[in-house]
Amino acid sequence: MPVVEHDVVIPSPPDAVFEYLADPGNPPRWDSSIVSVEQVGPGPVTVGTRWRGTSKVMGRRFEWTTEVTEAERPTRLASRSVEGALAFSVSYDLRAEAGGTHLRYRLEAESGLGGAFGRLADPVVQRAQSRAVRAGLRRLAEQLDRSTAT
Repeated sequence: MPVVEHDVVIPSPPDAVFEYLADPGNPPRWDSSIVSVEQVGPGPVTVGTRWRGTSKVMGRRFEWTTEVTEAERPTRLASRSVEGALAFSVSYDLRAEAGGTHLRYRLEAESGLGGAFGRLADPVVQRAQSRAVRAGLRRLAEQLDRSTAT
């Protein structure tokens, strides 16, 4: 199972980072692989909340629905896919660090990305997604730095 895991320090408090991550309007702003996201149903993000979206990985578009499996404000947010061609889970672990938040991002995807690329392509897809995640986390930190400075 391909795994992409990266850490970033964000110059904002954990509460602010958690709320930003839990807003379905924000992922397309910082994650270049996410084309669109919408929450299915009203209300705050809690265990069981579903998001529907579209991702683009190595030029291919995938539609998916995820369900929140953990929502422990402000320390952990996790979800897993429940519909779509991709089987994956994503987690965000947050902890206070001097001047901000240490965020650990982890993406686990089914081998072969659901047959979309095939098992032999896993290392290539994993490297490409790893680069995209690193760049996205840098954008996330920059966006939150700007938003707390204003």
